[in-house]
Amino acid sequence: MAPHSSEPLCYTTRSPTETRRLARRLARGLQPGDLLCLRGELGAGKTTFVQGLVKGLGASGPATSPSFVLVHQHRGHLPLYHLDLYRVSGADLTEIGVDDLIGADAVVVVEWAERLPPRLCADALQIEFEFVSGNNKARKIVIQGHGARGRQVVENLAAYASSRA
Repeated sequence: MAPHSSEPLCYTTRSPTETRRLARRLARGLQPGDLLCLRGELGAGKTTFVQGLVKGLGASGPATSPSFVLVHQHRGHLPLYHLDLYRVSGADLTEIGVDDLIGADAVVVVEWAERLPPRLCADALQIEFEFVSGNNKARKIVIQGHGARGRQVVENLAAYASSRA
């Protein structure tokens, strides 16, 4: 029986450019219906990562934090919905239609994903962002796949990284 979660991949990026580059690399392996659950403190690099995803998916428009709009849609060769749940409570999730977005024919990336019901993240990528002490631009980024699809995306990313080494 396969484990529920993949072994996490750990990266250290030393600049916003490196963070966006990692996200572009990850974007190559994404498919419609993929869910990325981003977690980390304010300023830890979540929106910068989304900027790389948008670019990697060939989507349009600048990726900015949708804190007041809640959802941004980017169209490209693969559409992307970008949600920021920083100011959202559980009751608001129903009004936004989060259940309808997840599993749609798009990639869905959620900042502050700890506000999502756990059932929604059962088959997803969990991406944690941490500050690296002593360097205000460096970030530790840990990517872990949950469920069959999440594990597959992480395995593909690990294979890509090892083929480039």
